[in-house]
Amino acid sequence: MAAVSSPALIEASFVSRLVTRKTVMFGLLILVIVAALAILAPLIAPYSPSRLSVVNRLKPPSSIYWFGTDEFGRDVFSRTIYAGRLSLLVGISVVTFAAVFGVTLGLVAGFFRRLDMPIARIIDAMMAFPDILLAIALVAALGPSLITVIVALGIVYTPRLARIVRASTLVIRELPYVEAARALGVPTWRIMSRHVLRNLVSPILVQGTFIFAYAMLAEAGLSFLGLGVSPEVPTWGTMIAAGWQYIGQADWMTLFPGIAIILSVLSLQMVGDGFRDLLDPRLRKDL
Repeated sequence: MAAVSSPALIEASFVSRLVTRKTVMFGLLILVIVAALAILAPLIAPYSPSRLSVVNRLKPPSSIYWFGTDEFGRDVFSRTIYAGRLSLLVGISVVTFAAVFGVTLGLVAGFFRRLDMPIARIIDAMMAFPDILLAIALVAALGPSLITVIVALGIVYTPRLARIVRASTLVIRELPYVEAARALGVPTWRIMSRHVLRNLVSPILVQGTFIFAYAMLAEAGLSFLGLGVSPEVPTWGTMIAAGWQYIGQADWMTLFPGIAIILSVLSLQMVGDGFRDLLDPRLRKDL
């Protein structure tokens, strides 16, 4: 009975520690609110994000237009919450891309000694480039589009996850239970999936939250530079880029999308830091 109930006890203990961490709960609350606004945007937005009203251009925030209007009379509040959908989509897609390829590369490099050196050198070479510069080069080479941005950012952040998985795999593969599994003739793929990968969930989860935040920031930066999606599609980056020339005249055009980016990234960083503290045994004793 004890062996059966132990996973439930461990899960309950983790949840209880998570609830006591105010920063994590605050970050989760902000993240849930941002996600809910983005998902329910068609129901919440008072206007269409593409609705033009030239007579109402550059209107300040009011009871009619909560966040004001832009240079084409479009409602900034509606565009801001619709833009969150695209930013969250990019973040989730980039994390999925990096997880699939990064975990695979890290596992292979860490488990097979012959492949460790060439894969590790490729990872180091890719990480030698600044993230945003490598993303700009890839998007410029492939052409600006939503798919291109996701692929480019996925390639940029895959080495980060691969390096962490490789380092952890190098340690786990030398542990007694892995050696015992090898001695018993357990297939290699089974050892990698059941004995190695299952023990990498914690670092993958923590790094995934950080990659999510980095991807949202990078997407906003690429959109600001005109290398993201089409300018007609509302994203926080394109909204800030459009409002840049109206600084001083219509500050709300850049203020509210900027606040949305800050809150989203800050909440993800809080959640990531909290998960790291809770899942790392070396830090758990300080909680």
